[in-house]
Formats: sequence, structure tokens, C-alpha cells
Amino acid sequence: MSNANAQKVFVAYEVPDADAGWELEEQDMPESALHDAIIDLLKLVLKAWVTRARLDALIASNLALRWDEKRFKVGVDPDVAVYVPPPPEGEETTSVCTWETGHAPPRIAVEVVSKSTASKDYVNAPNQYAASGTIELWVFDPKRFGPRQNGGPFVLQLWRRDDAGVFRQLYRGDGPCMSPELGAWLVVTDRQTRLRIADDPEGTRLWLTDKERAEQETLRAEQETLRAEQATLRAELARDQAEAKNAGLEAELAALRAELARLRGG
Repeated sequence: MSNANAQKVFVAYEVPDADAGWELEEQDMPESALHDAIIDLLKLVLKAWVTRARLDALIASNLALRWDEKRFKVGVDPDVAVYVPPPPEGEETTSVCTWETGHAPPRIAVEVVSKSTASKDYVNAPNQYAASGTIELWVFDPKRFGPRQNGGPFVLQLWRRDDAGVFRQLYRGDGPCMSPELGAWLVVTDRQTRLRIADDPEGTRLWLTDKERAEQETLRAEQETLRAEQATLRAELARDQAEAKNAGLEAELAALRAELARLRGG
């Protein structure tokens, strides 16, 4: 039987506070330039948003998140994380430990899937972020490195903690999808190589980085200058045409006066 019209089913299950496989690596695995570019752009977009919204927040990358004081090595280091409010140490924070005063789980965590992290990002990450208390998780897999099971791999997944504390997968697919935490859309752009945030699902109103916004303002100013110059040129052309027309009329009038004088003299 076809399941085209079947309802979506959510599966909820218990997650342990810690697992032996969740211990942080001593040394980070090297990542591709694409992986770094995706993360760098997201951080810049989110930092610009924090500035515009005047939020007291920390946008961090690969900052260790730990939630089990008895098993300190257990944790996860999000590719990007949004902490609102930030830990008391601010940008000097070396590890977020949620049992410490002022250290809260991220409102948003982002994992960008690479070939070396695909299994971890698909299988472990949702459980780790569920255990950590994270509110919302985005998993972006631009090259579809994830496992081919349960309908995967997926370019984009969004997980979110509901009011009852249950961590649910709200979306999986090619995008776009709505981020309840931001009240904005996650859209995949640049031939599926970038994850952007937008005010609309079509991605026509992207959230910009500070540099992009400055470039946009510069372009807008240049366009205004060009329009003003064009208006000046049009006015000058109209004046020249009027003067030429008046000169023609004066010449024609002079010729008529000369002809009239000739006829009178005759």
C-alpha cells in the first residue's frame, strides 16, 4: 500500500544524561574549507542579528558544552551555538558547564555535517543536545553525507524542545523550514552550499551580515547618486532643448521681420 497520505509520526524515547561515546575528543578533526565557510557565514549573520536586536548574547563556535559535573569529559562542541544570555565570562568562556551559575544551555545549536562526522551528527547529536537541555538544534548536511536510513540523508533537520521538555524532530528535508526560536526561515542557498536565515521561505529577504548590509547601503547610495545625476542630465537636456527651440523661434521671427520690412520698402 502507498503511504503517500500517511500521517507523520513522532517517536519519543528516553535519553541518558551521559554516554561513554559522548566524551569530547582531545583533538579536533580537520574540516574542509566548505565546512568552515558555512560556519563562518552563519556566525556573522547571527552576530549581526544580535546587534540589531540589541540582545545580550554570545555566538560561539566549537565551544565545549558540558552538563554532567560527575562526568566532566562528557559533552558536545557545537559548530555554532547561540547563548542568550551569555555565560558570565562572555567571550573568555572556555567551556559552558550548565551546573555552574550563569551557564545555561544554548538556545540554538548548529551542526554542519562532514564525511567524518556524519554518523555522530545524525545519531549522537540529537541525543546529546536533548540531554544537554539545548532548546533548538539545526543539522545541515549540504553534501548528504548522512546515513541512508529512515528516509535520509537530509539536507536540513530541525529539532526542538517542547513545553514538556521533549526533544522532537520538527523538520527533515531539503528546506526551507521555520525556526520557532528565531521566528524566521532557514533556507538553503548557493547551490545547496550555504545555510541562511530569511524573513520569508523563498529567501528573498535574507538576514545580512554587517558587511553585506554595509555593501547594500553603499549600493543604495550609489544608486541614489546615479538617479540624481540622471535627473540633472534630464533637466539640462530639457533646458537645452527649450533654448534651442527659443533660438529657432527668434531666428524665424527675425526672418519674418526682415521680409516684412522688404515688402514695406517695396
